[in-house]
Amino acid sequence: MFKKLLFTIFIFTLIANTLFAQELAATITIQSSKVDNQVDAKIFPQLQSQLKDFINQRKWSTDAFSTEEKIDCSFYITIESVESPGVYSAKLSVVSNRPVYNASYSSSMLNMQDAKFTFKYQLSQPIEFNENRIQGTDPLEANLTATLAYYIYIIIGLDYDSFAPKAGVPYFNKALNIVFNAPEGSGILGWKSYDGQRNRYVLIDNLTKSGYDKVHDVIYSYYREGLDAMSEKPEVAKNAIMNALINLQELNEGAVNGMLIPILMQAKFSEIVGIFSKSDKNTRKQLLTTLSSLDIANINKYKEKLE
Repeated sequence: MFKKLLFTIFIFTLIANTLFAQELAATITIQSSKVDNQVDAKIFPQLQSQLKDFINQRKWSTDAFSTEEKIDCSFYITIESVESPGVYSAKLSVVSNRPVYNASYSSSMLNMQDAKFTFKYQLSQPIEFNENRIQGTDPLEANLTATLAYYIYIIIGLDYDSFAPKAGVPYFNKALNIVFNAPEGSGILGWKSYDGQRNRYVLIDNLTKSGYDKVHDVIYSYYREGLDAMSEKPEVAKNAIMNALINLQELNEGAVNGMLIPILMQAKFSEIVGIFSKSDKNTRKQLLTTLSSLDIANINKYKEKLE
């Protein structure tokens, strides 16, 4: 009887852990070689461990994620300088990927470089984030978790958008709330419209303002109706991807102060070439016309492969 009770408890615990499984399977890397001779050697290994727990063990949504559904993402923090004791100026790189249905590869969803990441961290400092008190008691400490939470909601929002039309909007709104209530203080940048042309404010503005509504449908069409359908209905899938790119081109032509579309197009070269390299000449010609405004930096590479 006792063994049966233990087994029952085990099963319920297993089910509970599955139902409330966290959303992310994130890796966190801190590169500190530029400042290693200025700080305690334990600082950044401890911070890296705490951030891994903060990102991967916290529940960021109310939905249940199985292990295979967790979102693959990476956070790379490069420490550039020590501004004052415990205060660091860094660059942050955020990458997320999405598995493609019936395929052995993942497709890039977000590849963001954030060059204005300043934060405070000291040994044994708790890593805390409260959506109702984003600024915390110390703005520079709060900027660490506010920035990471912001990108986490962007990652989740993009992933949700790719599986259902506009499903990511609630998470983009959470990121917008962080922007509206972001920490303020000396050295804290990236949260205001005037903090450069590529920053957190501009990115979430692109994801939430009415003029960009179509982008959520584009994301869904490209991934769910396009990539996920390639193994079963390749021609239908190609048409969905082409239409998504054309709609993205239309958005891009009307964009003012936009940064979202270049981010969405990053790391897409090999994927798009692989999908359309064997298409007929007219399709490839139309695709090149579309890509000439969407991915100017790589257009010559596209021409080499698709003309």
